[in-house]
Amino acid sequence: MTDTTLPSSTAPSADDFRRLPLPPAMLDNLQRLGYERMTPIQAASLPLSLAGQDLIAQAKTGSGKTAAFALPLLLNLNPRRFAVQALVLCPTRELAEQVTQEIRRLARAEDNIKILTLCGGATMRPQMTSLAHGAHIVVGTPGRILDHLGRETLDLSALNTLVLDEADRMLDMGFAEDINQVLKHCPTQRQTLLFSATYPEGVGKLAGRFMRSPQTVKLAEAHAPQQIRQLFFEVTEEQRLHAVGQLLNHYRPVSTLAFCNTKQQCRDLVDVLHAQGIEALELHGDLDQRERDQVLVRFANRSCSVLVATDVAARGLDIAQLEAVINVDITPDVEVHTHRVGRTGRAGESGWAFSLASLDEMGRVGRLELVRGSAFEWAPLASLTATSAEPLHPPMVTLQILGGRKEKIRPGDVLGALTKDLGFAGSDIGKISVNDFSTYVAVTREVADAALRGLQGGRVKGKSVKVRRL
Repeated sequence: MTDTTLPSSTAPSADDFRRLPLPPAMLDNLQRLGYERMTPIQAASLPLSLAGQDLIAQAKTGSGKTAAFALPLLLNLNPRRFAVQALVLCPTRELAEQVTQEIRRLARAEDNIKILTLCGGATMRPQMTSLAHGAHIVVGTPGRILDHLGRETLDLSALNTLVLDEADRMLDMGFAEDINQVLKHCPTQRQTLLFSATYPEGVGKLAGRFMRSPQTVKLAEAHAPQQIRQLFFEVTEEQRLHAVGQLLNHYRPVSTLAFCNTKQQCRDLVDVLHAQGIEALELHGDLDQRERDQVLVRFANRSCSVLVATDVAARGLDIAQLEAVINVDITPDVEVHTHRVGRTGRAGESGWAFSLASLDEMGRVGRLELVRGSAFEWAPLASLTATSAEPLHPPMVTLQILGGRKEKIRPGDVLGALTKDLGFAGSDIGKISVNDFSTYVAVTREVADAALRGLQGGRVKGKSVKVRRL
């Protein structure tokens, strides 16, 4: 009898995308994009969602959830039908833009899939013009989507897939009624996929109102304990802000997210860090959208050492390669503490989570330890000493080019101007982000001045451009 078993090297493993009913072109694209194995949330949810079932998936940011909803969404599309067939609701503009970029990458296997991002903070008219030309997929925030529905510039009558990404945060931010109103414009015969980092009562009620016999997938905490080392320091109120600088000069992380409980504490800490020669930016509710966008671009580009933020302002952020988180204040909410700490140590990387606690906050620390089931590790503030005479500087600088998608500038145009025309090494160029009216490019600190001069005196896409250092 002949053994017909495939060799182990060719048989698809349990987390192999080839086990899924995906077309060959999509599988080839996944391989080109570096999707070698399904993450746990993808392996648990995709067989259900690809079979057309409604789904509630509990998964943290950074767990691969975008692909978990993007693949069934793309499979449901008819590219030849130029109508909005999929809608993804996100809590923030930043998350919506990240989701849009990832869906675009995953959609490369299919020609001419048009994806639009509709968020507040941008003017309505260009969005209305884009909608008039048609789209297959819309990604946006509930308020702006509702604005377009009210103006009848967005038609959801052809919708077959609805995704709610980070549903718990949308409810936290007060979007429940907006979501309900959007749902009234969606066909009842559709597939609905709901993704949420936590599963509070409000998410259950929301799902009960508009989902059809949903399957539920819940994953354990995505972070292995050894990936994130938590360390607590006892401080007085007078020591607290200066202790942040001591931590940074001792551990010297390239990129740090510091959480404060109030906007005023954010402002005060940024002032203290600037006085210590540390490049820090603040992120809170008092910033307008343009300021917020530029702060986030600089931090994501690693051209700012520390981002000081409130919890509300930091919702929806997913910053890659975040070496450290600092809890400048101890939050009274256990879940918020877990969420803060979970921003570092992602995708197999290790990370630090430092917490500063005064005697008045020891009750909060006790509650955190109770939920954790073990005591935290503590260290004395006196153990922190500067480990280098050099000041802590970010490795990159961000340059802003005045001109973006409206001038048909693409990342490749900027990369070509810097490497081909001006002779800079590709290793000196970092992230390039293009929005409607501006383009941001990260360059290494060593070449920043020369790159600025070169772009100001040169051309991008055959045209002279205005450039400034952020």
